[in-house]
Amino acid sequence: MISYEHSSSPECVQQRQTNRWVYWIARNWLLIFSLWFGILVSSPFIAPILMKFDMEPLARIIYKIYSFLCHQLPQRSFFFFGKQFTYPLAEIKLAWYDSNNTIILRQFIGTSSMGWKVAWSDRMVSMYSSILFLTWFWFPFRKRFHGFRWEVLLIFLLPLAIDGVSHLISDFAGIGYGFRDSNAWLARLTKNLFSSSFYSGDAWGSFNSIMRLLTGFLYGVGVVGFGLPHIDKFFKNIITEE
Repeated sequence: MISYEHSSSPECVQQRQTNRWVYWIARNWLLIFSLWFGILVSSPFIAPILMKFDMEPLARIIYKIYSFLCHQLPQRSFFFFGKQFTYPLAEIKLAWYDSNNTIILRQFIGTSSMGWKVAWSDRMVSMYSSILFLTWFWFPFRKRFHGFRWEVLLIFLLPLAIDGVSHLISDFAGIGYGFRDSNAWLARLTKNLFSSSFYSGDAWGSFNSIMRLLTGFLYGVGVVGFGLPHIDKFFKNIITEE
């Protein structure tokens, strides 16, 4: 048997270097994850900042990359440097095209007066930002928290699935015309307890926006509570073996 400890052959030297890298990654996986995931989470917010400072080509690159990850519908997105944090569909149509076509609507990134759109939707912001921040919250308590069972994970993912699928089905009727656009069913169920702005549309404070943010956050809780303990255990085993 070859002893890597004393052998100076190229294969053994390479193996020792590989072991050192694996050990370093195992000890610093949270830092690596935070840097990588932090870039993923923060880049959509950089796009409107670049637009604000007239660096449109760079901003367009970010919008393009994240368009493969998100629908980027402006009525379901946050805006920076404008009059409002969110805008109803009617205002977006006035500033862009009077169209209910998803492909056309998602191309709108904002104006100098309305501000510039974050490169992914409010739901995506909630989902991925919550994963990053909950990871940092979980880490100090990791020794006392053994993680969720897969059944618990499904409970946390189910609200997002229901909300997302219902939005998708609603949009088949046309953006702005589906049952999730008016939420008349909810108004009847609650006997119009809240204002009309709560039931209708996607603006900040509406039922739709609250559900997207809430279900995105619950998704983050489920993913962190289920996945992170397994990842931590995996790297601890590597450290122990070393």
